[in-house]
Amino acid sequence: MPRSPRTPPPVSAPLMSISSPYGADSIHAPHGHEEYELGPSPTHAYLADGNYNHNNGNNPFRTPNHSNPGLMEKDHHELQGLPREGALRERYPEEYPSYDSDRNLFETSGGNSGSPGSSGLRNGRYDESGKQKRSKRWLWILLGLLALLAIGLGVGLGVGLTRNKKSNGSSGSSGSNGGSGGGAPGPAASGSDNIPGVPNQVSPGAGSGTNGSIVTTDRGVNFTYVNNFGGKWAQDPDNPYKVSGQAQSWTPSLLDEWKWGTDIVRGVNLGGWLVTEPFICPALYEKYQNVTPNAFDEYTLSQAMGANLATEMEQHYATFITEQDFAEIAAAGLNWVRIPIGYWAVDTEFGEPFLKGVSWTYFLKAIDWARKYGLRIVMDFHGLPGSQNGWNHSGKVGPINWMHGVMGIANAQRSLEYMRSMIQYISQPGIKEVVPVFGLVNEVLMSTVGQDVMGTFYYHAYSMIRNMTGYGDGNGPILAVHDGFVGPKQWPAFLNGADRLALDQHPYIAFEQSFTDSMSTNWQKACAWGGGTNDTQTDWGIILGGEWSIAWNDCGKWLLGVNSPPTYPGNCAPYDQWMNYNATFKADLMNMALATMDSLQNWIFWTWKIGNSTELGYSSSPFWHYQLGLKEGWLPADPRVAGGFCQAHGFCPGCSQFGGTFPASAIGKGPATPTIFAPQLSVFGAWPPTALGGIGVPSASQTMHSDQIALLPTLTQTGKPITLPTPTHAAKATIGNGWAFPNDKVGAYVTVAGCNYPDEYYAAAGTAGASTWTGVPIPTARCTGA
Repeated sequence: MPRSPRTPPPVSAPLMSISSPYGADSIHAPHGHEEYELGPSPTHAYLADGNYNHNNGNNPFRTPNHSNPGLMEKDHHELQGLPREGALRERYPEEYPSYDSDRNLFETSGGNSGSPGSSGLRNGRYDESGKQKRSKRWLWILLGLLALLAIGLGVGLGVGLTRNKKSNGSSGSSGSNGGSGGGAPGPAASGSDNIPGVPNQVSPGAGSGTNGSIVTTDRGVNFTYVNNFGGKWAQDPDNPYKVSGQAQSWTPSLLDEWKWGTDIVRGVNLGGWLVTEPFICPALYEKYQNVTPNAFDEYTLSQAMGANLATEMEQHYATFITEQDFAEIAAAGLNWVRIPIGYWAVDTEFGEPFLKGVSWTYFLKAIDWARKYGLRIVMDFHGLPGSQNGWNHSGKVGPINWMHGVMGIANAQRSLEYMRSMIQYISQPGIKEVVPVFGLVNEVLMSTVGQDVMGTFYYHAYSMIRNMTGYGDGNGPILAVHDGFVGPKQWPAFLNGADRLALDQHPYIAFEQSFTDSMSTNWQKACAWGGGTNDTQTDWGIILGGEWSIAWNDCGKWLLGVNSPPTYPGNCAPYDQWMNYNATFKADLMNMALATMDSLQNWIFWTWKIGNSTELGYSSSPFWHYQLGLKEGWLPADPRVAGGFCQAHGFCPGCSQFGGTFPASAIGKGPATPTIFAPQLSVFGAWPPTALGGIGVPSASQTMHSDQIALLPTLTQTGKPITLPTPTHAAKATIGNGWAFPNDKVGAYVTVAGCNYPDEYYAAAGTAGASTWTGVPIPTARCTGA
């Protein structure tokens, strides 16, 4: 995830509301297109999607006016009005119940988080001299007692209406408007009970339903299923793999084939859930800012939580993303989710402080929820041993020790072993339909690790996995490799001929550290991504836009890390305080979103949700918050409207169009035994690689060569492989045992008995901010054990 817009005149046609799970005013669609059916053609950059014609008189998206610089002084002034807390509570009483209407939020420069304080001296609670006004305390006490009485009655009634009684195990799901269901309850699902503030688990019975039906979640909570796109939900605990929901009428259910080149990936990441990030779940980290150690990544957060780690982390897992989020994602017109996961979901070593294994139980829940609502999953290996990029979302901030430095190979071997366990699990019948894509390594910092070294690991992982799964469609997942932030064109013919290899690009404007362009021109940058995407798809294969946002600057609390201020030189408050956005600014954001969706074609937004900050009292980083943008009207209620946006707005410089046909090997339709282009193997075929960086003697830039690499600490394949646990299931259900390919009998990578290993996170030389690590020297002899 992160680290590393316009003001054209409006068209004359009116804007018409279309249905949305967030209300009729959430976003707009072209007049006359409230309901429609898609044509047979897929969306590709610069090609209109289905019946949408962006050149007709009903176009709601404003034509760019290049004489207008974008966010003008008047717009800035309108945006800078500070949100009055009471106003926010009045607009959003459920989301922001604790706001005090007599206080204002500080306006802050440079994105530093503000908090309620003395800026409100002249407002409400204080008179002009700064003295506190007298209050009619008796009146407030009486009103409070009446409110408590009303709340008590409401809660009692509400629980009776929305919760199943655990004592009798009632869990049948029924519904109107197409819903049906009922059935005996099964045993509880994976995960824990007795989590503070979280209902205990139940196992809902078989059922299905469409728009307006009542859904019972695995926590015994009922909600009304809202899906205006012809979606449905379905579940059967006794036959879990024989049923599937359908996200929308145009998206194939999990029981039907996904056709690459025809079906389009429109998705969101579930960032900050199973791999926490400070800017996504700030409240989790704010609690541990005045302790030792200070929490700035999940490693230090786990240390800071100490004895409370299991309770607090699982409470986060159980509440940050829930089953209802999956239903809402489908209702938003989206059909995929990308779920980051860290190695600690499988195992930990060397005293690593992460909570081991518990996040895996919630990934299992995600599989069940995705099946129920018809969503597909990209499982992304986000946090690897030693850290592949040194950023907080790898699990540990600091030097890069993955394929870099003295522990680079050993950490890579651990990664391969954890991948093996995950691939074995998601390749099982009934699971592989839900998780068709696996991301090998998230965002390797190529500028440090090197492209040849990255490519060597990619090929080695590919070979290990395909030797295990076999070749062709249905034999293991599509394997996605990240482009190292250099773009698809820098990977020409990479492993050409490989079986089902996809390239993952994460284009972010926010981290370019060039803020001279106005929001009225940034959409053109997004459109320009389409040319490289089209060319690469035609020649190479599937390209996923696995992460992107509509951010054009790096404003947002902790977006760059805990206590790391943004590089944007201006005032961040107008951009962060979304409750003050005007219609012009929202339209700018909308255009940026549509341009990116159109150009990336198969895309997954980062991220679905940003949690509230307890210090700010609201959710920061709104450019990264899909759920909020959908609700507030700067992201489309129907993402299909993006098809053809760039071409319709005259921005297609020398672009080619993708015709929808991928190379056969890219989608599993190639020869029984694929052949990779020989020159590629000459570059990437050696294992371990012939050169590695990250040596601290005499300098961090020193490169190791084959004779030195042969002396590095490594693991040995003599251990017992880790079979990941399956969820608790109904007695009648037939599910796999977690190991899809029983012929895979190779021993697991484990440490060599009698050998001492350097710190897996600090063996390489490197720098991060003001910190410098010298690493450890190359061993003088290879350790072979006791």
